[in-house]
Amino acid sequence: MTDTFTRLRRDLLKGIALTFLGASLLSGAAFAEDKPDVIRIGTTAPGHLKFILGRHDGAFEKEFAKDGIKVELVAFTNGGSEALTALATGAIEVTYTGNNPALRAAALGADVKAIGLSSFTKNSSTTIIVKPDSPIKTVADLKGKKVAFLAGTVRHSVFSKALKTVGLTTDDVEPLNLDFAASGPSLIRGDVDAVVESDNSTSKLVEKGEARVILDSNKYPEWSAPFIISVNGEFAKKYPDLVKRLLKVDIQLARWADAHPEDTIKIFVDETKTSEKSVRNTYADGKFYQDPRITPEAIKALQDEEAFMAEAKLLKGSVDYDTWIDTSYLDAAYKEVDSNQ
Repeated sequence: MTDTFTRLRRDLLKGIALTFLGASLLSGAAFAEDKPDVIRIGTTAPGHLKFILGRHDGAFEKEFAKDGIKVELVAFTNGGSEALTALATGAIEVTYTGNNPALRAAALGADVKAIGLSSFTKNSSTTIIVKPDSPIKTVADLKGKKVAFLAGTVRHSVFSKALKTVGLTTDDVEPLNLDFAASGPSLIRGDVDAVVESDNSTSKLVEKGEARVILDSNKYPEWSAPFIISVNGEFAKKYPDLVKRLLKVDIQLARWADAHPEDTIKIFVDETKTSEKSVRNTYADGKFYQDPRITPEAIKALQDEEAFMAEAKLLKGSVDYDTWIDTSYLDAAYKEVDSNQ
């Protein structure tokens, strides 16, 4: 009886031990597999500066290659709204966009977080161009004219601000929702009367004498607001360390740009095929404003932009900044980057 009891007790303990061992192995396997196969990072085409630098150097890919995680870089040609929709639906995990699409997504309550600044330049780098022989001389002359721009972008907002200075709104023009690949040729053909686009895109037409600038938003620094790095909320909750590491790369790219201004300009020109003159105009004096810190000044500028968008009927809902902005990942990233220097 005693031998039988001892044997049963031994077998029971052995079974329990094997059960715990199996659970531990399964847990370890689950932990080892608890990482994504791919991280998809988006931007609005042709690309934000740090995205372009990272793409040129393979910085993001290098950071996650040691984990066997693939990185895909995606440039969205139809503006920030397309990129934010992809982010909110989980088609991508992180994106660099202008403030307007990021604010709209936040106001609609999408599960996205603002985790850093893509940039906070002191200009919005938008131009309004017409044909050289056009009778249009000023913004006021655009009333009733066909004007091409991508709806829901920073250019849309800048155009609305420009119209407001002469007592007009976008209801006073005939808007055409076109990207520059379509709007540029349309202007040359005479199918549209004016185009609103970034100066990086329009500069070649202007330099070749195929277009004339009637408004340069760089003369209105008060119109500028930060561009945003956004992350899918579910991804951030599940992989906070990966978000932190991605931001570490971003910080390092920003600092590299400041330390290598001529190389940075050359890479940007080569990668985007834009005018060097335009790029130097955008980043005057070799200052790139790429620090991702979300400062009180940046938040105030975003709040001002949100107020304008609401007034111009470019926004539905309102932004809860305490919910939308999460600096915890960036704070952790700065701590590690600075501790290693």
